[in-house]
Amino acid sequence: MSQNIKTATRSRRGTNRVTMEDVAAHARVSASSVSLFLRNPTAVSPRIAPRIKRAIDALGYVPNKLAGSLAAARTRAIGVVIPRLGRAFFAETVSAMQTEFDRCGYQLLLGATEYDPAREADLVKTFLSWSPAALVVTGCHHDEATHTLLRRTNVPVAEMWELGDEPFDLQVGFSHHAAGEAIASHLHSLGLTRIAFVGANMTRDLRAAQRRDSFCSWFSQRSIDVFVVDLPSSASHAAGGHALTIALDAMPDIEAIACLNDAMALGVMFEAQRRGLRIPDDLAVAGFGDLPFSQVCVPPLTTIQPHASTIGLRVARELLRRLDAENGESASNAPKVVDVGFELIARESTRRFRDCSSQ
Repeated sequence: MSQNIKTATRSRRGTNRVTMEDVAAHARVSASSVSLFLRNPTAVSPRIAPRIKRAIDALGYVPNKLAGSLAAARTRAIGVVIPRLGRAFFAETVSAMQTEFDRCGYQLLLGATEYDPAREADLVKTFLSWSPAALVVTGCHHDEATHTLLRRTNVPVAEMWELGDEPFDLQVGFSHHAAGEAIASHLHSLGLTRIAFVGANMTRDLRAAQRRDSFCSWFSQRSIDVFVVDLPSSASHAAGGHALTIALDAMPDIEAIACLNDAMALGVMFEAQRRGLRIPDDLAVAGFGDLPFSQVCVPPLTTIQPHASTIGLRVARELLRRLDAENGESASNAPKVVDVGFELIARESTRRFRDCSSQ
């Protein structure tokens, strides 16, 4: 799918950021006392230190740990928050970003949320306290604490891997709703109607939940019910095997399974082969991610390729343009949405049905 770019209405400004002067006024002390407290709390008079601490907590002030004065100088660091370090497609995105930022002398600060909203808020606050040049977060759905921090910061913010309605500054990704519909349409075009969608931890993995919901909705509009398995574990090979067992118990004549990711799809195929089920002859399997093993497993896996490296590259280049604009160079600093698209790659794990239909 081709890349599309559209300009969004600006929805965030840094003019309401809490400053050191705000803390000083709230605590009824001098700004230099606040600065000293942030560097070394024990050096401040025991009489005023508690007032400064209460003011910081009340205002939600994020201190600049590298600042030695009231000037909020930025570092050459870019904070990057991803869901999980072990996911190959997030690693591709981070690698592409790092290569591009390295050329311009920026370094990445990397943290993983493990799909925990509170952890995301902690990471964002920690990264902002080190005064980064920019911040990158994964997805467009955040809890109230993270949402407040992102809206109030005055550094460029990029949301990646998902497209939403109101970007803070920049969004680079694709529609997970469209990805779910693409897999549904592919399976339906093969004449398959006994369908399951299997995943894990989808109450937290909201992008996977979007794919699931759109997949199920697409079939529902055609009067076909989808059996859904949502395990509380991580979306691993083992989880895929367990999910197939549950699906077969509920639907012995199942024809196809769409999986949250390629790892679960591989687990489904392992368990199917252990049970003597032939893929794709007895069961069609589709995944998401186009991980390196997807093309070489037996049979090769039908999947969605999300252009992970392209996401990282576009995030880096767009943020660098924003940073150039802040330094007085000519560049647009308006909020922007960049749709990098995705590709449905049909391989042998679903192809038998297509071959039969053409005979």
